[in-house]
Amino acid sequence: MMFRFNVIFAVLLLAAPLLIGPALADGQLRVVVPSHDIMRGQTMGDSDLAYQMVASAQPGVVTSMNDLSGMEARRYLRAGETVRADDVRHPVVVAKGSLVTMTFEAPGIMLTATGKAMSEGGVGETVTVVNPVSYRQIICTVTGPGMVRANNMGISLPGGMLAQNNTASINPITR
Repeated sequence: MMFRFNVIFAVLLLAAPLLIGPALADGQLRVVVPSHDIMRGQTMGDSDLAYQMVASAQPGVVTSMNDLSGMEARRYLRAGETVRADDVRHPVVVAKGSLVTMTFEAPGIMLTATGKAMSEGGVGETVTVVNPVSYRQIICTVTGPGMVRANNMGISLPGGMLAQNNTASINPITR
């Protein structure tokens, strides 16, 4: 029994660095900082970033370069200062007021329409799009430059399938 406890304890000690993540045994934390000043709107690459050891950090501080590489600064970032996840965003690929192609997919059907973006956003972010024909506002997710995917539009499909939401409705014609 004691041998089993010792083996489990030894395995946990060896796995501790993996479980703890960026925190080190001496109480310091490895965080990502800009290697030089980064202007608002500038997209960051690996060469713009460096690791730094700190004694303590606020919640939300980025600890992995992968989380910042390819992101755009929302504000001026000073060299050597910690960066929070809220300080960066995906680069804007849909500008406010631009025309976008909306798509909606459901089993057996794909709809596309042109709309006007009412907000800006990067890939994976949510934007509001107005349908110029119906003037309905639709919440969409940005999928690429000038492309968005409508989120659950509440479309009624033949066969009783229904996507939940009250934004739009298509009823099949019966004869």
